[in-house]
Amino acid sequence: MHFSTEIEDRLNQLQEKYEAMGQDMNSYLDGLLYADFLTYWDYIHLDTLLSLQNPKTPFPDEEIFIIYHQITELYFKLALHECRQIAEAAPLTAEFFTARLKRINRYFGALTHSFEIMVDGMEKEQFLKFRMSLLPASGFQSGQYRMIEIYATDFINLVAKDKREELQHATIETQFEYLYWKFGATELSTGKKTLTLKQFEKKYSKTFIELGKAAVKHNFNTLAKQFDSSSQLTPELRNELRQLDINVNVNWPLSHYKSAVRYLNREPEDIKATGGTNWQKYLPPRFQKRIFYPWVWSEEEKENWGKAWVDDVLDSN
Repeated sequence: MHFSTEIEDRLNQLQEKYEAMGQDMNSYLDGLLYADFLTYWDYIHLDTLLSLQNPKTPFPDEEIFIIYHQITELYFKLALHECRQIAEAAPLTAEFFTARLKRINRYFGALTHSFEIMVDGMEKEQFLKFRMSLLPASGFQSGQYRMIEIYATDFINLVAKDKREELQHATIETQFEYLYWKFGATELSTGKKTLTLKQFEKKYSKTFIELGKAAVKHNFNTLAKQFDSSSQLTPELRNELRQLDINVNVNWPLSHYKSAVRYLNREPEDIKATGGTNWQKYLPPRFQKRIFYPWVWSEEEKENWGKAWVDDVLDSN
């Protein structure tokens, strides 16, 4: 059999590759000879993926709830994949930074637009019944989402707004005790942590603190300021930073707020969220004033952060 020049060239490259590793190329060719052709369902482990939905109740809409949250976590994994690339790039260029931020914004854009599935895609009566079997689990306990936040900004910007000035120069460990989301899972009457928060801290506290320390010099806010100080912060990069701020700190929590209003808003007293999280104070962006990049926004924009979006949701319900 006659081999084309292209095939001979690739065989030579393979020979060089395996010799450099002290491996026998013929053994690897035997592996190719006996291996089956790859299929789509095997490559993405489709059967395993489709077997991961295990409802706790007989209500059909619970499966929608599970699948959507699994999809959300996969999008978060995609976002973290980009976060790590930005943090580890050496050297990091404005073009690379911008391109990866665009990807993250695209993922959050898809999530926000798809959240109507959670707002209008389930029967309220079913949701209010099957949710009771999920206690104390809560979407609040998404560790990947918190890691995206840590990559996105300085740790102090994740501290509750009334503690930021006081803890500006505190250690990561001290700042961690006052992160904004902790107050969304604290009982208002007693000030005690909910079981949801206790579980979450037990699993992720060490991870969050270690990542916070590792990201001091490589979080997006620090990196963007370095670009700005060296006159390399392009308009495109600035726009992507602003968009990420809106996507993560306004649009995404507001999507949840809209869902909570639909399912949990009830006169005379609102229904508590799973895990006891205080959704009325925790979700609205204008209460938290959580902003990754305060220096790219005007004082007026920061003062009215998220207000128009929340008002629009309330007016539409």
